[in-house]
Amino acid sequence: MRPAAKVILALDVDNFQRAKYFLDRLYPRIKIFKVGIHLFSACGPRIVKAIHKKGGEVFLDLKFFDIPNSVANAVRQAVRLRVKMLTLHILGGAQMLAVAVKAAKEEAGRLGLKRPLLIGITVLTSRESKPGNVLMLARAGLKCSLDGVVCSAREAQSLRKRLKKRFLIITPGIRPGGCGDDQKRTATVKEALRAGSDFLVIGRPILQAKDPLAQAEGILKEIGAYERRD
Repeated sequence: MRPAAKVILALDVDNFQRAKYFLDRLYPRIKIFKVGIHLFSACGPRIVKAIHKKGGEVFLDLKFFDIPNSVANAVRQAVRLRVKMLTLHILGGAQMLAVAVKAAKEEAGRLGLKRPLLIGITVLTSRESKPGNVLMLARAGLKCSLDGVVCSAREAQSLRKRLKKRFLIITPGIRPGGCGDDQKRTATVKEALRAGSDFLVIGRPILQAKDPLAQAEGILKEIGAYERRD
């Protein structure tokens, strides 16, 4: 049996104070927090350290995509930040991904740390995608020894069937009520679980709720009920 899916809170807010508010409000019910380009540009490693101090884990979603040497150096810095997971664009190519994997292993070994999980970006959920594109990118990323991929629930089930190996699937664009926004390929919690997602990245449905904790509790309860049924 696969372990129960975990919720990652997307801390897509404007400043450290707002991020700290949600961190204090929602930990330990939510234990993993996504730090993306929005928040990292606002306050940098400070928020990563605050999450660790609280006891949480960090999904560093900076979507590295550059020449191999630059990405390798960025990955080394991320390892030093002790993040749980980080993202790289698979479109960066096999050489970029290979040096990123090597850099993560070497730096983690040098520091005596657990290597972060390296997660490949396929096609952003804000875009429409042809059915084969995500499969092609996922296959290329896993061939380069990535630990998993980011994809919508639409593609997750197909990837589970077509790629006969163990890997993680992280699914953003989760909309518990089925509502949409700038995300094109959204899914409800149940749809993502049914498709085989391991981690559900949820931001606005919790951040914009009148009671963020109650909303998070409801999502966790829904996950628990689904897992028990299975």
